[in-house]
Amino acid sequence: MVGNLPADYQTCEDFTMPENVAVAVAFHSGYGHTARQARAVAAGAGSVPGAQAELCDVAVVNDQLWETLASADAIVFGTPTYMGSQSAVFQAFAEASAPIWMEQGWAGKLAAGFTNSAGVNGDKLNVLVSLSVFAAQHGMNWVSLGLPPGGEYSTTGTPEDLNRLGGFLGAMAQSPSDMGPGDSPSGADLRTAEHLGRRLAETALEQVAGRTALALVR
Repeated sequence: MVGNLPADYQTCEDFTMPENVAVAVAFHSGYGHTARQARAVAAGAGSVPGAQAELCDVAVVNDQLWETLASADAIVFGTPTYMGSQSAVFQAFAEASAPIWMEQGWAGKLAAGFTNSAGVNGDKLNVLVSLSVFAAQHGMNWVSLGLPPGGEYSTTGTPEDLNRLGGFLGAMAQSPSDMGPGDSPSGADLRTAEHLGRRLAETALEQVAGRTALALVR
């Protein structure tokens, strides 16, 4: 015995980092703006060494979608904000996940969220709250944006700041109603989405590594 450790206790020399984690970006986009935001989230997650990201359009609910989400270590939920709530297509996907909820198939996975609307406010926070509750019902662990507010939060802020819309629960973006997805969301909003993807992937790596290390001492 060494202290209170058993003689066969495995040390850090026995531990190897997991080779990769899978991040699924489960989203719906009505006109292409939220899809662009989703791609930014995936790019951020995929930029983390050891992480892989996959885009999943929840407008198509099939076995492949459920299999991808089941194998993911983390899921980012994304939807446009329509009339102060998530899109009907995303809600249909959420309700279709009820059999998974009954078995708590996603319990313990990490989750995060993002949304986009034409208005600067647009009641986007209401959607992020709804997404976080959806994740909580599935027993998932929510990862916040982890950024201080930018933009007009101070007189020194600029529209190019990360988190210029001042969200905390997830990534927010604005796409003016008369601007196409080729020109919006803004660069700052897309970089904020990339930050969310990186943060979630890094947290997923830490979680998987922690579980692997914990298994060595049990």
